[in-house]
Amino acid sequence: MNPIVAQACLAASMALVGSYVALSKPLVTVFPVFLLAWLRFGIGALATLHWLRKPADEPALDRSTRRLLFLEAFLGNFLFSICMLYGVALSSAVAAGVIMAAIPAVVALLGWLWLKESISRRVALATALAVVGIGLLSARGTPASAGAAQTAWLGHLLLLGAVLCEAAYAVIGKRLTSRLSPKRITALINLWGLALMTPLGLWSASSFAWSDVPAWAWLALLFYALAASVWSVWLWMTGLRGVAASSAGIFTVMLPISATLVGVLALSEVMGPWQWLALGLALAAVLLATAPARAS
Repeated sequence: MNPIVAQACLAASMALVGSYVALSKPLVTVFPVFLLAWLRFGIGALATLHWLRKPADEPALDRSTRRLLFLEAFLGNFLFSICMLYGVALSSAVAAGVIMAAIPAVVALLGWLWLKESISRRVALATALAVVGIGLLSARGTPASAGAAQTAWLGHLLLLGAVLCEAAYAVIGKRLTSRLSPKRITALINLWGLALMTPLGLWSASSFAWSDVPAWAWLALLFYALAASVWSVWLWMTGLRGVAASSAGIFTVMLPISATLVGVLALSEVMGPWQWLALGLALAAVLLATAPARAS
């Protein structure tokens, strides 16, 4: 795959993830967390049913691939959704942007440990720049919503769990793309996510007042489900075919950038000059990681 196309897919995927991370803030005020996650996987599974068919040139699923698919769904879909939704509910979209800035470094580290990928100086510098840049948000103070002020520490802890899940998702995805097509991976992990979340979703749905859901929440839920379970997953798996996991980790910087911008522009959360500087440094990290290497 053309490296530029692969990089564009990765950046678009993480921008979508950041937007739905921020969008989950108002959604969790309408839907319980388990019900919201269950509805997401249900919509995603229906939307990707036609991607389940095995292509003629693709090998049958062996035990190792099935195990990787389960881990991808369990860590990257099931646990990530729970940690992210509860974390955002207990803190803020901007706080999610701050903490998830650690994803590039964790992805690069896992790629080195598990996939035995080397980390170039430029990728290492870009990773450090991304983490330090967004880290300014935390250093200079990131306001939490008033209602979540006393439980913000738990929200931050859950968001750190989401960071680890997202990093594992990126690295496991790289291994899967060498065996399965991006569309089939998307469909299979959605089914696993739906299966894992169904018991909790049914329990939550049994006492939910469906008639109280406003119209805007249904539209937001549809976008959230398609962005989280279909578009972002397919784009990420497609991009991973042309980029090493350690380099792909840099593009996860688009997640905190997007989440923070949506929190400020759409949810009226507050940012100061230091926060905007942090976003500029994060974008510089992406440019450093993706700029063509100078010929010898």
